Amino acid sequence: MRQLKVFVLDRHKKPLDPCSRKRARKLLSKGRARIHKRFPFTIRLVDRLVENSAVHPLTLKLDPGSKATGAALVLPLAETEDGAEPDVRVISLFEIRRRGAAISKRLEQRKNYRHRRRSANLRYRKPRFLNRTRPDGWLPPSVRHRADSVVTFTVSIMKLVPLEAIAAETVRFDTQKILNPEISGTEYQRGTLLGYEVREYLLEKFGGKCSYCGKDGAPLQIDHVVPKAKGGSDRVSNLTLACPECNRKKGSRDLKTFLAEKPDLADRILKRASAPLRDAAAVNATRWEIYDRLKDTGLPVSIGSGGLTKFNRTRFGIPKSHALDAACVGRIGGVQDWKLPTLIVTCRGKGQYQRTKPDRHGFPRLRLSSAKRIHGFRTGDMVMVNVPKGKLTGTHVGRVAVRKSGSFAVTTPRGLISSSWKHCRLLQKGNGYGYEMEPYRERAQL
Repeated sequence: MRQLKVFVLDRHKKPLDPCSRKRARKLLSKGRARIHKRFPFTIRLVDRLVENSAVHPLTLKLDPGSKATGAALVLPLAETEDGAEPDVRVISLFEIRRRGAAISKRLEQRKNYRHRRRSANLRYRKPRFLNRTRPDGWLPPSVRHRADSVVTFTVSIMKLVPLEAIAAETVRFDTQKILNPEISGTEYQRGTLLGYEVREYLLEKFGGKCSYCGKDGAPLQIDHVVPKAKGGSDRVSNLTLACPECNRKKGSRDLKTFLAEKPDLADRILKRASAPLRDAAAVNATRWEIYDRLKDTGLPVSIGSGGLTKFNRTRFGIPKSHALDAACVGRIGGVQDWKLPTLIVTCRGKGQYQRTKPDRHGFPRLRLSSAKRIHGFRTGDMVMVNVPKGKLTGTHVGRVAVRKSGSFAVTTPRGLISSSWKHCRLLQKGNGYGYEMEPYRERAQL
């Protein structure tokens, strides 16, 4: 299995072609390079300029989803003689996990605090109305974060690799068709969204798995929770996915009758089937916002449909994941060297000004230290911790949360580790993100 490439900068921090990890180790051992960044790993040469090097421009492909965004750095190969679309070679894979749910939770908490201040017998606050105006193109903070995370990641990658173009997928969910597939005529024309199939939405909603047995990678069929023979409708809240075997076993029986011995599974399916279209609406709201802001980077931006991405992934036999979906965006002839580990980039934020932890009523229950840096570490830094004894003995890499006592909590792929600050070594100062390497594993073809 191939490894992720190491990004390379010249002595003036201009991007050069990425190199292999073996090549990077040789440059570092000979003193010809310095470590510039740990995540993603980047070295800076001390004896070379971009003017004296051959640079092959790369393309960044993006697949913005409802909760995470896949990204792939690819190298377009030479075009074939017959004029067909050229292949692309995957250089690096990324998955950006957003924190929209955390933002929504904080906004809801702030709203409750504000409501209490106004309803309780506290000091009088003069009404203010001028602060309620919204500019054109306003989006809720949790939704705008979707666009901000994509654009911020793109700008940071532009500083590390020689980019020549950006390709992004624009997914379009038709919420009217999803709610009522039989809508037509004037009633449908009054809507603002067009043409996303209910099948694609169900695949997105149920994760491409059979709802009854959880089989992954098998052909799936649309099944009615309440059969049409018993008055069930075609509304999306009455639809689920089933493999052919489970669909035949269920037949025309009601869901709760079919799963009489598994009531918990029946409740989970009903809850998921009736879930709101919040994620679909958020994707619709940000797709053109992302496109317009990507154009502001000055690079040419091309777009492709979700159907084309799925067609490419199926045609090339590539398993489904956010990062590999990004590699299949747009018109391409093939994808080479895609069996790579994925760097998971999780949006964490850069901390908060609040120095107290409130209880459920909003009253402070404990106070945080006013000093944010303790023993040279700050919450959010990426550290290497060497655990000397216990079940987790060994070396781990993760994101640290500092405590005044000197006993730090480090979030690693293996879980939360508590260790003294004396066993921690700083790798990279916190920048609002957490990093984790997910190795490639053979997955079932979807």
